[in-house]
Amino acid sequence: MSRVLVIGCGGVASVAIQKCCQVDEVFTEMCIASRTKEKCDALVEKLKGKTKTVLTTARVDADDADQLIELINRYKPDLVMNIALPYQDLTIMDACLACGVNYMDTANYEPEDTDDPEWRAIYEKRCKEEGFSAYFDYSWQWAYRKKFEDAGLTALLGCGFDPGVTQAYCAYALKHEFDQIDTIDILDCNGGDHGYAFATNFNPEINLREVSAPGSYWEDGHWVEIPPMDIKREYNFDQVGDKDMYLLHHEEIESLAKTIPGVKRIRFFMTFGQSYLDHMRCLEDVGMLSTTPIQYNGQEIVPIQFLKALLPDPASLGPRTKGKTNIGCIFTGVKDGKEKTYYIYNVCDHQECYHEVGSQAISYTTGVPAMCGALMMLTGKWIRPGVYTVEEFDPDPFLDALDRYGLPRSESYDPKLVD
Repeated sequence: MSRVLVIGCGGVASVAIQKCCQVDEVFTEMCIASRTKEKCDALVEKLKGKTKTVLTTARVDADDADQLIELINRYKPDLVMNIALPYQDLTIMDACLACGVNYMDTANYEPEDTDDPEWRAIYEKRCKEEGFSAYFDYSWQWAYRKKFEDAGLTALLGCGFDPGVTQAYCAYALKHEFDQIDTIDILDCNGGDHGYAFATNFNPEINLREVSAPGSYWEDGHWVEIPPMDIKREYNFDQVGDKDMYLLHHEEIESLAKTIPGVKRIRFFMTFGQSYLDHMRCLEDVGMLSTTPIQYNGQEIVPIQFLKALLPDPASLGPRTKGKTNIGCIFTGVKDGKEKTYYIYNVCDHQECYHEVGSQAISYTTGVPAMCGALMMLTGKWIRPGVYTVEEFDPDPFLDALDRYGLPRSESYDPKLVD
């Protein structure tokens, strides 16, 4: 018996909520809250007669701590699932602390306004001290660790696929396959085709910021930063085929560098087609990826937010997208004194996801792990006072849940390595 408050009702949240409703013996009551209550109501209507979970809805502005606190105190959940925007992570964490409720999210904090002077000063100090310049990092949420410890509450960060499942794969490899992990390559391949000249598979603001930022990787105890898209490799992905992939900065590298002892190198690669890259570079060149407000016809607009309004809603891509994703981790290291390689990954079919929950695989591969992480917390398997990333908990029950609820693992003990 548990009561859960979900903040957000976009593509990922819709998947997570539907998957929670498949486990209605645990998720017995759920409130879905968003700025747009009508979207929440429409999802509840869709789920009528399909679950025993008692569903309610609410309107809330997740940027407003007072509204969040009022809602949490009124609903009294056992867990708040933050599946809104990363901009709102800190506000929701503050509200959970104020109300004494456990917290989880799917992506780490980043600011909406990257020109804010107070944030900028802290950011520039971090760039010098840490050696990478991405706008998103864990430091803001890790700063909440003692607050959650003192309150006896758990905060689970980044429980999507990457970050999330990829970190569980690392914990699993360290627990079962290696005595020492030397290198980790995280490979994220989307072999899907939605038919548009240009669209993003998740929130355009977050996606385009991430892709256009300098790449970076961890090697020999420090960060190495490179220009955007400067390192390209080709890889043959199981059930997808040959794809071009590019080295990006990604948040799980930051946590894994601290939690995987003695690791010598961690890299993250994501596949992109040439058309996507050409469109993105053109938009960047003309200033459409900027987060700095401008005046237009007497109104203030943020270019990247205006672009988001023009692009297809990622939640609408489900019926159009065909093909598969393949996301996983390749490891090198030592077991029982012998060198070893290991690859653990998941293949997910866009159309199968659409037929089950009405979404494409990008939302599915984030929404299912969010449900499974919540399941771990509500059943007491992942509860410990403090702020944690996924690899700091036992991976076994989590991966077993993924196997059961739609994202089964595959393994290879002789994978092709990335040079």
